Amino acid sequence: MDKVMSNKWVIALYVLPSLLLIIGIIYIPIVLTGYYGMMEWDGVSAMTFIGLENYTTLFNDGAFWSSVSHSFLFAVLSTLSLGVYLLVALVLSGNIKGANLLRKIYLIPMLLSSVAIAQLWLKIYHPTNGILNSALESLGIQDPPAWLAEPSLVLYALFVPILWQFAGFYILIYYAALKNIPTTLIEAARIDGATPWQIAFKIKLPLIAEVFKVTIVLAVVGSLKYFDLIYVMTDGGPNGASEVMASYMYHKAFRGFDFGYGSAIGFFLLVICLVATWIIRRMTASKDNIQYS
Repeated sequence: MDKVMSNKWVIALYVLPSLLLIIGIIYIPIVLTGYYGMMEWDGVSAMTFIGLENYTTLFNDGAFWSSVSHSFLFAVLSTLSLGVYLLVALVLSGNIKGANLLRKIYLIPMLLSSVAIAQLWLKIYHPTNGILNSALESLGIQDPPAWLAEPSLVLYALFVPILWQFAGFYILIYYAALKNIPTTLIEAARIDGATPWQIAFKIKLPLIAEVFKVTIVLAVVGSLKYFDLIYVMTDGGPNGASEVMASYMYHKAFRGFDFGYGSAIGFFLLVICLVATWIIRRMTASKDNIQYS
């Protein structure tokens, strides 16, 4: 058996199905997206090759760069929110009473679709009948804002349900990483007189640093390509104030019937995600990896 499994042709045969699947659903669509970005195409009639004209237009499109800034704002807020998720995970991993119940509660939003979450928060943010404004009025605040209609507030209002939606996902990742730390290390630190804060910041956090780096990449890339909840709640409004790269691509391709330009936006979005991932990995790279057994 060992002789068979060491045969390169046998290894290639086992790898081939997965390789073909990856090529078919990932790499070929990427190449086609870049190719369609060089076409003038409405999705129905014949395509016309126009070279890099769509990409040139993209770099001079003020609305697109506005959507880029909105996406990066979500990326920054998502990265900052990781600190909140990590703090919650630290508390839950401390064997507090009711930790198991709290973990299940935090996971509830993950069980809901983005459309259901969007509909729920639309009710909460309703300017006249919403729970939020009703609570503010009961506190004596007159004329509370229309959260999703104010250009200066809409992005932050949208981020709250995003924060709520993904809380369970990141808390679960951090919780699992913290629980994987050997209890002997924690007990030894306690015997030496370390406080809970010292244990958290000098032992636990350094040991899960690699996990934290991965979640930064997930948060940034996920924010850059976020679409569904924003589409349902505001559709990029008001007046483009909540437009992000993915929604702008959708509007250009499927509403403006400019699939060539939409493909150019999609390909550029991929490039931005790859560059952002590379930058984050370079910034968080460390020569010394802390390990434990």
